[in-house]
Amino acid sequence: MNIVLSTLNAKYIHTSLSLRYLKAFSQDVFPNIDIVEYTIKDPAMNIVSDLYQRKPDVVGFSCYIWNIEETITVIGMLRKIMPELIIVLGGPEVSYDTEFWMNRVPEVDFIVVGEGEETFRHLLQELQGDRAFYSVFGAAYRKEDGRVIVNPPRPKLKLDDIPTPHRFKEDLPSLANRVVYFETSRGCPFSRQFCLSSIEVGVRYFDMERTKSDLLYLIDSGAKLIKFVDRTFNIKRDYAMEIFEFLIQNHRGRVFQFEITADIMRPEVLDYLAENAPPGIFRFEIGVQSTNDLTNSLVKRRQNFTKLTRTVTKVKESGKIDQHLDLIAGLPEEDYNSFRKTFNDVFELRPEELQLGFLKMLRGTGMRLDAEKYGYVYMDRAPYEILGNNILPFSDLVRIKRVEDVLEKYWNAHRMDHTVEYLISKEFPSAFDFFQAFGDYWETRGWQKIGHQLEDLFTRSQSFLTDRGTKDADLILGLMKLDYFLNHKYKPRKIWWEFTLDKSRQAALLRRIAERPDLVSERFAQLGLEEKELHKHVMIEVLAVLAGPLSEDGEIDRSLQQLLVVYFPPDGSAQPQTFLMQLQPEELTV
Repeated sequence: MNIVLSTLNAKYIHTSLSLRYLKAFSQDVFPNIDIVEYTIKDPAMNIVSDLYQRKPDVVGFSCYIWNIEETITVIGMLRKIMPELIIVLGGPEVSYDTEFWMNRVPEVDFIVVGEGEETFRHLLQELQGDRAFYSVFGAAYRKEDGRVIVNPPRPKLKLDDIPTPHRFKEDLPSLANRVVYFETSRGCPFSRQFCLSSIEVGVRYFDMERTKSDLLYLIDSGAKLIKFVDRTFNIKRDYAMEIFEFLIQNHRGRVFQFEITADIMRPEVLDYLAENAPPGIFRFEIGVQSTNDLTNSLVKRRQNFTKLTRTVTKVKESGKIDQHLDLIAGLPEEDYNSFRKTFNDVFELRPEELQLGFLKMLRGTGMRLDAEKYGYVYMDRAPYEILGNNILPFSDLVRIKRVEDVLEKYWNAHRMDHTVEYLISKEFPSAFDFFQAFGDYWETRGWQKIGHQLEDLFTRSQSFLTDRGTKDADLILGLMKLDYFLNHKYKPRKIWWEFTLDKSRQAALLRRIAERPDLVSERFAQLGLEEKELHKHVMIEVLAVLAGPLSEDGEIDRSLQQLLVVYFPPDGSAQPQTFLMQLQPEELTV
């Protein structure tokens, strides 16, 4: 048999770990298994044409909330042009309400439910042999009369009986350009009602030596980003600690991302990472979701926010690890004001990224079963996002979505860190209020309907601040200029404001700086730049006042003029370096 395993990833850089597990488990008996990955943005005709040319006897699709509708379109087209093709579905989206999916998509022949390695292999053997599909535990199929049969579930595999999915030679050329997904365990110790992972009770671990061997192979083979998919990586302290130590010793500049539960992170682990982890090789993803105690109890989520705060703060202070914190809007008994508090509680920790998501009523979860209890209305089809509940109407959800949009553009993209920090601390009651007001302004201007370049983000911010009559506009403009420069690795060719100094005065100041670089600072003088290099790699601009975040004591001295000196390293390999040079007003006439 010619077998093709496929999926539609959300982005090209993503890879499907599940397909590689299926191939690894069955290739000794079925050597003609190909893995072919597409994206949800690829035209269905292109996908179908490519699959058709491969002449498969069996096609298996891995299905998730983000690709199920596009996958169904592809399946419908395949069935029309290849009526004899055997089509198999698997994955979390079709592992629950399986009979529903068999009825909704009549073109599908089989569904593999849950953990699929052994079930898929057994199914292939029956397709090639006696076709006794009733014996394939963990599978759903159609009888000759059209009736859908869902077989009993299959016992869990011993994880070390599954061959490694990380040694396929065909993956080697793309390892450096794609995300490599990696698991050290399966299952989840928690029972969160909004999460599919909590349905599988208990946690099983792969052998440590196998895990280390696979990681070392991927590191040696050029993988740049390895993302661990364990739902709570640090639940078993000794296991997690051993992997941290191994990666610190063997990282070779690679980046490793983990999902951790912050309030159970042991102090000795944090101390070890702060002392030994090289900067930038680890990233932590932390699901906070809500700081409302009642909400957390209703979704069976135990969380000690005080301990979580201690962990996040300690990690941030170490300067070694970027942190990505997640929130979910729309959880039970969390209305608009409660979510505002949750947002502000978490933003106060200043994570490098704060993702604002919206509750999805996933098939098989407790939240979906309890939807009527809380008055939820939600999308009938994937991704099943809520449209409101008894205390959070659709109108409030729409407003929170505006917060999400501006949060992504400005904070998570780090376009205006100094400016946003000042506005949140000085001009708005809270971080949420800033993002909400700015998001509402984007909506009234219709900017969410059109694209934007970097310059647009700054000019639109200036328009918003001007229209609301924001005080200290000159100070804020200085911060925006600084942020704009910091968004470039090379000297920018254009700016979105008019330079304070004309070209002749800029040239005169550069000559003066070339003669006396110590007037800027000793650190600047140590760069050893000649006048020619200054003209090529340095930009200067006057800031009308001493910007608070740039000064040692945070005070504003309006009697001084500040010359912002920005050096862009010629190879673009490092962040621009910024310097402040104090000038008396008459010195600007040089």
